[in-house]
Amino acid sequence: MNNTNIHDERIAKMIFASVYPLHLTKVEKKGRTREELHQVITWLTGFNNEKLEELIAEKVTFETFFGLASLNAHASLITGVICGYRVEEIENTLTQQVRYLDKLVDELAKGRKMEKILRGA
Repeated sequence: MNNTNIHDERIAKMIFASVYPLHLTKVEKKGRTREELHQVITWLTGFNNEKLEELIAEKVTFETFFGLASLNAHASLITGVICGYRVEEIENTLTQQVRYLDKLVDELAKGRKMEKILRGA
């Protein structure tokens, strides 16, 4: 469907650094920390704090961000609905990876235990 392609392209071109502060604000409002957010991002992408800060400073797109990532082998265990879409059914790989991140941030903000968020890792 054309709308899906446009949506996928829009997500690919979004700047990670523009979304990161929104994720941080969301989790901090719910009593979680920046360190916990970084732990979740690190688990999903394999980036350490230094690399994450570098990518934020460089204002990379999600396409570049996830292109450089080493996605966690257990990422496919992330399931559920985010932004009206069932994460496990999203066909576009990049869009699915971005929604994985959104889902993890939501779980963190909702107070889910870190062991559960990181899928037992």
